[in-house]
Amino acid sequence: MADIVIQLSMHILAALIYGALGFHFWNTRWRDHEGQCVACPMRPWERGAIGLTLIIHGYGLFGTLLSPDGMHFSVALALSLMMWLAVLIYWLESFMARMEGMQPMVLPLAAACTVLPAIFSADHLVAHADATGFQFHFLTAMLAYSLLTLAALHAVFMGFTENALHRRIVKRSLTSLPSLLSMESLLFRMLMLGFILLTLAVGSGVFFSEHIFGKPLAFDHKTVFAIASWAIFATLLFGRHVWGWRGKRALRLTLAGFGLLILAYFGSRFVIEIVLGRL
Repeated sequence: MADIVIQLSMHILAALIYGALGFHFWNTRWRDHEGQCVACPMRPWERGAIGLTLIIHGYGLFGTLLSPDGMHFSVALALSLMMWLAVLIYWLESFMARMEGMQPMVLPLAAACTVLPAIFSADHLVAHADATGFQFHFLTAMLAYSLLTLAALHAVFMGFTENALHRRIVKRSLTSLPSLLSMESLLFRMLMLGFILLTLAVGSGVFFSEHIFGKPLAFDHKTVFAIASWAIFATLLFGRHVWGWRGKRALRLTLAGFGLLILAYFGSRFVIEIVLGRL
């Protein structure tokens, strides 16, 4: 009982710190008022605070996810894990590029998702979680979800930035964001890595179904959406390499592929667990 209370408190504490940091970055990088530094680089204490919060979040998350009786999982834990990976990737990227202007978006989302496991209990015990095939599939799938979520966020930011520049609107939030070329380069790096991981996840899903369940892959809505998402990202990357696709076409295809990917798992799990109240 004490372990459960500690884990839940870690979720709540991490969510509060994420929220506070999100407000801090909004106030110092996005908010328009006098006497502030324009496009200030990330300070050491800010990186340290995000790193510490990642440790707190990870401790509570993996303590809930992996327990002595097996692996517990739910849509709340999936969203929390996805945002933990997202914040981690942004944090690592901040050592090589300016990411401070992205934090007011990603940190509040992380705060909202981090607190979910404290609200919705994870009583579902995952079968076959000790199988190597399942563990590989789970890891690649969650990394792919996280990277492609970041890609979708980048697409939204790029669309927002491009529209604002076309309308000649210059705000503090725009000066804090990386340049469009830098954001586009980072977008396609994440898309390529996310596509590779998604390919491994889909492929390992076939392996997992055959060798763990002893039956071929079922073409249900989850599989169809996942394959359709994979096809969209494959088309986008091929078009980028051959025809140099960029701009609005790339953003629309990124968001379309991400939407199908979300429907592949989170849409069905949300309906089953939250709306219908089943595990």
